Amino acid sequence: MDKDRLPLVVICGPTATGKTEVGILVAKELDGEVVSADSMMVYRGMDIGTAKPTLAERQGVPHHLLDVVEPDEAFSVALYQEMAEECIADIHARGRLPLLVGGTGLYIRSVIDHYRFVAAPDPALRRRLMEEARLAGPQALHARLATVDPAAAARIHPHNLRRVVRALEVYYQTGQPISRFQNLERDTVPKYRLWMFGLSICREKLYRRIEERVDKMLGAGLVEEVRRLLERGYNRNLTSMQALGYKEIAAYLEGEATFEEAVRLLKRNTRRFAKRQLTWFRHDPRIRWLDVEALGGPPGVAKEIITSVRGAFSRSQLATGETM
Repeated sequence: MDKDRLPLVVICGPTATGKTEVGILVAKELDGEVVSADSMMVYRGMDIGTAKPTLAERQGVPHHLLDVVEPDEAFSVALYQEMAEECIADIHARGRLPLLVGGTGLYIRSVIDHYRFVAAPDPALRRRLMEEARLAGPQALHARLATVDPAAAARIHPHNLRRVVRALEVYYQTGQPISRFQNLERDTVPKYRLWMFGLSICREKLYRRIEERVDKMLGAGLVEEVRRLLERGYNRNLTSMQALGYKEIAAYLEGEATFEEAVRLLKRNTRRFAKRQLTWFRHDPRIRWLDVEALGGPPGVAKEIITSVRGAFSRSQLATGETM
């Protein structure tokens, strides 16, 4: 029954829409704690380029699943799913409201829906596939994926080499398409009682915000952050170092691009990433979209979310899952 499911607030949307600030404001008002749903904020020492909130910016709101692993440690969506579900259960057990906040669509789906992950990573196979991609190009691997798992190939961009390799890895290990293991069981009882909110801004203004955000990151020391990571021996081929901001600035630091070209590519790649995020989230009908500018910015968005959630539950009932 609906009342038997614990409540979970989800705040998602493209990069640079203000999700982090909104999540903090909502959590402060509703006795909540934030569970990050960002695939790059899990890495220690990668703060500026991931827009990880500082301790001061968190305003005393507990944040979970930040700084979980070192940049060269393996981390997967299956591990994230396990850790996030443990965090959510613990937050509820302490009588507080969990808020899942971030822009990594698959991470969010793994928590709110019944995804199953059963094929463990195979480092040797992965290295072989990466080497094939290096020699033949990512398009060749994507074409191969299209022959063995057309559904996955249709969902995964040909240049998203990490996901292409993972899909092939699962197929070669199990003989089955990855969709069989990332099984979205929509006809089963949902895991949580959800309030899902998506933050949106018109494309022109979003792109302007992205460019301003990149400039702010550079001013805050992004180049120095990437340089420190490289000096510590973190290879550019690591999943963590393929994050936006890190791969472009690393190319500049290693003489493969000018600073101006690196910045141009970073802004372009971030715009493209935001577009892909929006496409992903738009497919989920459970999301209620909120126009950030129409509501007066993050404080107005937070107020709208708080009003919506409080309209269904009292503060104490939010923690227990009981209906009014």
